[in-house]
Amino acid sequence: MDNSSASNSKGKPSPAAGTRRARRVRMTGAERREQLLDIGRTLFAERGFEGTSVEEIAAKAGVSKPVVYEHFGGKEGLYAVVVDREMRQLLDMVTGALTAGHPRELLEQAAFALLDYIETFTDGFRILVRDSPVAQSTGTFASLISDIATQVEDILGLEFKARGFDPKLAPLYAQALVGMVALTGQWWLNVRKPKKAEVAAHLVNLAWHGLDGLEPKPRLIGHRKN
Repeated sequence: MDNSSASNSKGKPSPAAGTRRARRVRMTGAERREQLLDIGRTLFAERGFEGTSVEEIAAKAGVSKPVVYEHFGGKEGLYAVVVDREMRQLLDMVTGALTAGHPRELLEQAAFALLDYIETFTDGFRILVRDSPVAQSTGTFASLISDIATQVEDILGLEFKARGFDPKLAPLYAQALVGMVALTGQWWLNVRKPKKAEVAAHLVNLAWHGLDGLEPKPRLIGHRKN
């Protein structure tokens, strides 16, 4: 049998075999870590934390299970890093969008920032809104929304003070506004209709015209008073 394709007459590897080995570029530790994070992010988004296994992550990366443990200590560690990155990404996008401008424009910027994140980082948003048994150590979507609301709270506080309202109520209204946008974002994640700009316009329409007509001391008109 002719073995010339694998080696020459002196038993040395053939040029073709050397070329095949040369194509296998060994990843650095940092590159491998990023690869595992990307794979984990995709699988967690598709199947959730419980539905994803270390075996599958390793297989997708073409490595053994110990490599995953070496970098992250296990599935929980990998998940924690993925969630932390997504939370920082979303928070940075929202806070970075809140630039100087008319209060109504600030509402538009906040709505667009969340919708932009959902559109660009869909897998990340799916992970954030899922419940997870390790959420306590990584933070939750609710805690992230609270962080964003804190940013909005300062803006509302100034607006309330300028209009003669009690600025101490700004945190309550900030939570309500951000929560409204976030829940709408979860719905839009799957339907993607209407278009992003139209969704933002309707969110701001409800929020702004509601804020514009605020009563300094709102009253309940029903029978229930507590």
